[in-house]
Amino acid sequence: MGKGGEVYGKREFEAFKQTDPDLFLAWAKDIHECEKHYGVSRKWGLSSAEVENRRKIYGYNELEKHEGQSIWSLIMEQFNDTLVRILLLAAVISFVLAWYDGDEGGEMGITAFVEPLVIFLILIVNAVVGVWQENNAEKALEALKEIQSEQATVIRDGIKIPNLPAKELVPGDIVELKVGDKVPADMRVLELVSSTLRVEQGSLTGESEAVNKTNKLVSEDADIQGKRSMVFAGTTVVNGNCFCLVTQIGMETEIGKVHTQIHVAAQSEEDTPLKKKLNEFGEVLTMIIGVICAFVWLINVKYFLSWEYIDGWPRNFKFSFEKCTYYFEIAVALAVAAIPEGLPTVITTCLALGTRKMAQKNALVRKLPSVETLGCTTVICSDKTGTLTTNQMAVAKLVAMGGDASSLRSFRVDGTTYNPSDGKIHDWPSNGMDANLETIAKISAICNDAGLTHSDNKFLAHGMPTEAALKVLVEKMGIPNVSYSGGGASNDDLRCCLWWNEYEHRIATLEFDRDRKSMGVIVKSKLGRRSLLVKGAVENLLERSSKMQLLDGSVVPLDQNSRILVANALQDMSSGALRCLGFAYKDELPEFESYDGSDDHPAHSLLLDPSNYSLIESNLTFVGLVGLRDPPRQEVHQAIEDCKAAGIRVMVITGDNKNTAEAICREIGVFGSMEDISSKSLTGKEFMELLDKKTHLRQSGGLLFSRAEPRHKQEIVRLLKEDGEVVAMTGDGVNDAPALKLADIGIAMGIAGTEVAKEASDMVLADDNFSTIVAAVGEGRSIYNNMKAFIRYMISSNIGEVASIFLTAALGIPEGLIPVQLLWVNLVTDGPPATALGFNPPDKDIMKKPPRRSDDSLITAWILFRYLVIGLYVGIATVGVFIIWYTHGSFFGIDLSGDGHTLVTYSQLANWGQCSSWNNFTVSSFTAGNQVFSFENNPCDYFQGGKVKAMTLSLSVLVAIEMFNSLNALSEDGSLLSMRPWVNPWLLLAMSVSFGLHFLIVYVPFLAQVFGIVPLSFNEWLLILAVSFPVILIDEVLKFVGRFTSRTGSYNQRPLKPKSE
Repeated sequence: MGKGGEVYGKREFEAFKQTDPDLFLAWAKDIHECEKHYGVSRKWGLSSAEVENRRKIYGYNELEKHEGQSIWSLIMEQFNDTLVRILLLAAVISFVLAWYDGDEGGEMGITAFVEPLVIFLILIVNAVVGVWQENNAEKALEALKEIQSEQATVIRDGIKIPNLPAKELVPGDIVELKVGDKVPADMRVLELVSSTLRVEQGSLTGESEAVNKTNKLVSEDADIQGKRSMVFAGTTVVNGNCFCLVTQIGMETEIGKVHTQIHVAAQSEEDTPLKKKLNEFGEVLTMIIGVICAFVWLINVKYFLSWEYIDGWPRNFKFSFEKCTYYFEIAVALAVAAIPEGLPTVITTCLALGTRKMAQKNALVRKLPSVETLGCTTVICSDKTGTLTTNQMAVAKLVAMGGDASSLRSFRVDGTTYNPSDGKIHDWPSNGMDANLETIAKISAICNDAGLTHSDNKFLAHGMPTEAALKVLVEKMGIPNVSYSGGGASNDDLRCCLWWNEYEHRIATLEFDRDRKSMGVIVKSKLGRRSLLVKGAVENLLERSSKMQLLDGSVVPLDQNSRILVANALQDMSSGALRCLGFAYKDELPEFESYDGSDDHPAHSLLLDPSNYSLIESNLTFVGLVGLRDPPRQEVHQAIEDCKAAGIRVMVITGDNKNTAEAICREIGVFGSMEDISSKSLTGKEFMELLDKKTHLRQSGGLLFSRAEPRHKQEIVRLLKEDGEVVAMTGDGVNDAPALKLADIGIAMGIAGTEVAKEASDMVLADDNFSTIVAAVGEGRSIYNNMKAFIRYMISSNIGEVASIFLTAALGIPEGLIPVQLLWVNLVTDGPPATALGFNPPDKDIMKKPPRRSDDSLITAWILFRYLVIGLYVGIATVGVFIIWYTHGSFFGIDLSGDGHTLVTYSQLANWGQCSSWNNFTVSSFTAGNQVFSFENNPCDYFQGGKVKAMTLSLSVLVAIEMFNSLNALSEDGSLLSMRPWVNPWLLLAMSVSFGLHFLIVYVPFLAQVFGIVPLSFNEWLLILAVSFPVILIDEVLKFVGRFTSRTGSYNQRPLKPKSE
């Protein structure tokens, strides 16, 4: 069992630690020991009877299916939220009261049912969305199964069985692998049929290139990348043919351990920072609502419960059930007023709009809450290959021979992709290529099996990436005797390579092998000459070369000084993390002088035995070398600088080797060019051996972890989260999936990423580009700021509603706002402006500020005070306009007597419950639109049935104030004089929509009846505006105080800053 899937950390991971001291380390045992341990021989394989015995012990070679949560438990989980519970309770109580009212019949009974039904509808929609999101979590595990091989070629009972279902494999089976095969289980390589075996295992280990495999044992403590004698389930053979011994199947394979880790990580997913804050807010709100409801109940006890004192003791209790129910309804209205019912809907809408904006920037968000979480990201853990780099090999430097044996020429090559037009060669000879450069171009073009295709405005490589990069170099070099034009193809993508392959025709190939570390081709020129062209490791070619070609094509002996000169150039390029390839050729080929590729030629037998290749490739003429690399993306350096300015730390976690990763990190700005990084750059193994890992992770600036395995990534993410960091983790491979699940934001690659990584992620990068993450973080911050704006707006509106109901109860006047009206305001009228605040333009310095802490308060003490003041004004205005209509014939010159309603004193209004005991109390009828309200039979109904006009005024004032208040929410502290309303035209449109909806319920008779309101006159609208507009002036004063105290505070703190530093 490989160590690569070990998981370190908390107790939930400890179950997967390997503690068995008798574990058979197949990679560290020779072939004979492996065959003996598994009781099998390479030629015969297992017997059918033994296969059945082992299946009983080990089971089938397949991944387990973890039982997900039942639909019922997912539904119940959606109600595990404080705000939702309060709403549910309010709905149940409203329903019971509506049922009680319904017993009396009539239209008010029907109206009363609107409120509980609307609340139930909100809760159902919320639950459906929640269940849909939760159900997506298990898809990552399903996608993992699709990478498993379906069939395998197996030797059993001495017979080769092709296309055996891979799930039937057992430990000890002998499996044959060929080019293109998907590895069906973790296996020990027993025998190489071809000279080399290369496996693409980057999706599991993070390595950027296919890996050479061997049947020779490696050390016991080798990491997963170092287990060269093992092939792993889910990886792909890209070159060669071999026989292997199955060592682990199903859940015991490396991919099986990843499956288990994804499942464990999925179980430990936490709420997003915003959800945590809203839950905290809900708990505080519950307490506040409870206190206020109890207080309202207590101050109104006298209206439904009275008694007399006899002999100092209360006696003769009188209880009015009708009045008790009435004040209970007020308490329910208070609860409805206090809860921002529209908040979940508006948050979902805002996040959805945010996902659209991010999609335009190539960041595809899979889980809505992750949009907000991005805004408080403090650490980005990024993979190197394909994210910080292009994942496309490119030649960065070309070194050719000089005019004499003591000089070399060096050319810098631009370009980061396989596009031949991307970049040019600097200091190129103006009169075209000399003989030495021509030879380098010829070898690069002909001794090469790669291809390039042009698709969807992108160039794609086929074959080895290093060889594809050499073909791009040939295109940049151009055709001999043609002046250089900057490189690039005109009609054919590889016209220069095609020209060389027509100029000299390949007739034989000496395949690459790990011993001589080179590849050769025998070519036949148009003149009929045979020659050998070779490319490979520079040190090996130098050893087998005796001559060197100079600039003009002349050949001189390769003396010791020249060897040192080339070795120094090689050392210089290698230290810059370039992968170097040398070029050489040979003209004297007596055995192949007449060879044309036919099987019956005497020289053909030499090519059938790879052991002859070193002899054929001897006495070479060395011509030059190139340095290749997977280049960093051009825009990444600026993105790293943006991260630094935004206070976000960047940690690079890669499976690649240390030197290459360090060079890339210096180039893109994670580390300074001269910075001492001895304490900041560790291998995954070195990090796991640290005694105090958290102290290492707390270092300022960037960090690098190379040769990292899946368990290292998980451990880093877990420790960072324990330390309070909000972690965004990128990944593309199967090995990254557990860490993607564990991170606050898992970011998968859209182009290079596996389906497993995408399903485990919260966000997918359509362009695999690191700078897209940084742009998404900026967008996340902007969305969070806008969410704060509409949350403040909605909460301040609700405080106003609570103040209104509380004042109504405290003053003892008739109820001015009923629950169904408050629901309408919270859900419909407030909805459009709150959503429009999500379109506020981002602050210009949004990526210059440090990230907010995930535990930062959503509402500060000052903001709460501000909105308590605003809320108190809303309460006074809504209750005040109710009192004004009853007690004043005019207000600030606005005539209100046009409808003919009767004026009463404030004392009468406050004691309306005692109306039946008043003598000679009469009320004249009044008009509202086309309706006439008469009270001849029951004058006291003037305070209940007759309050419809006053209620309409209260509701309209509430709507108008909240529209003006939405303008206040444009900026937390900025004046409307500096941030004009038209910076967000969507808000002006939303205000128009909300006013339009309000006019609809006021002037459409059926709706007016449902909401218990009546049409208003022009003068009454003037009164509404006069009472509502001051909310802007009050908040402007409060904003000015906030700006002044903020400036004073920062001024006073300035002298202390050096001390704190």
